[in-house]
Amino acid sequence: MNKLLEVVSDLRDPINGCPWDLKQTHLSLVPYVLEEAYEVAHAIREENPSELKEELGDLLLQVILHAQIAKEKNLFDITDIIDMITEKLIRRHPHVFQNKAKVSIKEVEDSWETIKNNEKPLNNSNTPISDRLKLKIRPQPSTKAALIISKKASKNGFEWEKIDQIWDKLYEELEELKDALKKENTSEAEAEIGDVLFTLINIARWNKISIEDGLAKTNKRFLERLTYIEENIDGELHSQSKKKLEKYWKLAKINLKH
Repeated sequence: MNKLLEVVSDLRDPINGCPWDLKQTHLSLVPYVLEEAYEVAHAIREENPSELKEELGDLLLQVILHAQIAKEKNLFDITDIIDMITEKLIRRHPHVFQNKAKVSIKEVEDSWETIKNNEKPLNNSNTPISDRLKLKIRPQPSTKAALIISKKASKNGFEWEKIDQIWDKLYEELEELKDALKKENTSEAEAEIGDVLFTLINIARWNKISIEDGLAKTNKRFLERLTYIEENIDGELHSQSKKKLEKYWKLAKINLKH
């Protein structure tokens, strides 16, 4: 770790450092943090330990870069980051570090949430649940935010009674989306497709299915089939007839067994 810290410090040396590293800021590095996090997730899904080791290193580099930039501005350094997360873990696990009690996973989750809320109290708010949700979802992609909102609403009693009600809601939202598209009302259609996706996410939540993993698998299947088609046709993809492409798509499904 010390060697890595030294290397990153040298890369940002004002005199002998790397021009690319020197021009980076917290803001300019945001796309790289996200990219590396997604590549870590990909390596995990692929069950590739070698790739995972490499991608975790790339993600760690992003943390070290941000720590170095902050250190140069006298804001904080890597030690402050490590100390803060260490203290947080100890504080949020009293059953391990304080009373040594045996607790269930649900009790751990409830305790974590209570301690977290106490750390950042919302003084005199009459809408504490929605206020905390607004803060929590700000950095999240929309699908993740929808899941967070739905889980929190469910925990506080705002929930469907049975799965059939969610299916009914999905069919209702699909009809509203069709109507909006027929009217060529882009703004309304955008809102309705959001409602469809939000409802689908809740169907997945009820069935303990990961939307993110499901979509990642679909993307992978589609690309594998597209690769099969490209490998088996003569010429460019765009020059083929729709009938021929459909034929090879069906063959891809059969031969790739998905």
